[in-house]
Amino acid sequence: MKPSVRPILLLFLLAGTGLGGYWLGRKTAPPPSPAPETAAARRPLFYRNPMNPQVTSPVPAKDDMGMDYVPVYAEGLTPSAGSGEAVIHLGPEKVQKLGVRSEPAQRRALTHVIRALGVVEIDERRVHAITPRFEGWIERLDVNTTGQPVRPGEVLLEAYSPELVSTQEEYRIAGSGAASRALREGAIQRLRNWNVPESWLRRFEASGEIQRRVPFASPVNGIVLEKNAVQGMRFMPGDTLFRVADLSTVWVIASIFEQDLGHVRVGQTARIGFKAYPDRSFDGRVAYVYPTVSDAVRTARVRIELANPKQLLKPAMYGDVTLQAAEAEPVLAVPDSAVLDSGTRQLVLVRLGEGRFEPRPVETGQRVEGYTEIRRGLSEGEEVVTRANFLIDSESNLRAAIGGFSTEPAPAPTDHSMPGGH
Repeated sequence: MKPSVRPILLLFLLAGTGLGGYWLGRKTAPPPSPAPETAAARRPLFYRNPMNPQVTSPVPAKDDMGMDYVPVYAEGLTPSAGSGEAVIHLGPEKVQKLGVRSEPAQRRALTHVIRALGVVEIDERRVHAITPRFEGWIERLDVNTTGQPVRPGEVLLEAYSPELVSTQEEYRIAGSGAASRALREGAIQRLRNWNVPESWLRRFEASGEIQRRVPFASPVNGIVLEKNAVQGMRFMPGDTLFRVADLSTVWVIASIFEQDLGHVRVGQTARIGFKAYPDRSFDGRVAYVYPTVSDAVRTARVRIELANPKQLLKPAMYGDVTLQAAEAEPVLAVPDSAVLDSGTRQLVLVRLGEGRFEPRPVETGQRVEGYTEIRRGLSEGEEVVTRANFLIDSESNLRAAIGGFSTEPAPAPTDHSMPGGH
């Protein structure tokens, strides 16, 4: 081969090798890198504490428990025209995984039910003290045990008194003249002032015989609460020999918490259950609301009067008291679990459909039996999340999400968390 041909062949060989490498490179080259706009769209706006939506970080971080901050992306958040908050978007798999449940807001009659502890006490108006008005000695004791039941007119004891005997003697020797008549009437009046029984006094007037003993009878049907009388003892005027209580009606003193007092009124029906009688309940009425509140436990005493004809209820028994307020007008209400309370405001998550949830500020009212009154911010029939709402709230920083659309830099971590945590 001529020397002048070799350079030409070498030149063609290099050109063919280059063309083959170019063709092979085009066949095996990776797809073009995403445009800067697409990469920026998937870049997290910031990272948020999973347990506190108000704590954010511009870089990946961990909280004090070692949990990773949750990234928040721009395409998953859009502002709501209704509330000004950010609408949260969740995929169907995420909604199913969180176990999201919702129900419509409805108008309900919220009837306030108060439950309290009650104690049975004796009706103070039905307690009677047996006290003599003269000096004497107990010669016969018929009722000699505490707790013994007694009937009206039943003799408790018989006593001897020198004063009673001397007054009867004056009556007998007074004679029948006009002056004597005044003495006799004076003697009878002294005996009445000593509160001797009328039957005993009529018997003395009719027979004229000295009645050595005077009986003390029970004034009511009840039980002996206190017995100080002893056979043969001497007593003085004013000494309490017996205390007898009528238990046909008893009091139940209920301890009502301060926040429930506004729902208690005189005449209100109360239902009370006792562990001694688990198969039945007792109905009574509120008779009085005491005017003071205990400083220690912040409760007020409410007196409930209860009929006790068979004396099944004993003083000092504990009972479970239920007071039901009057039927109220229906109000818009949602389950308690639907309300997210931050301490300064309340939110509900309104389900808009297709995986969209709108945080809605609301004004709440009373809470009764698992439901919260909604006074403002929600309409009847709107679906609110009742389960997993906290987890949905944790998917987005409700306030900072909208701010993430601005050109301002993301806020610094508010809990001083560092990348990697500790």
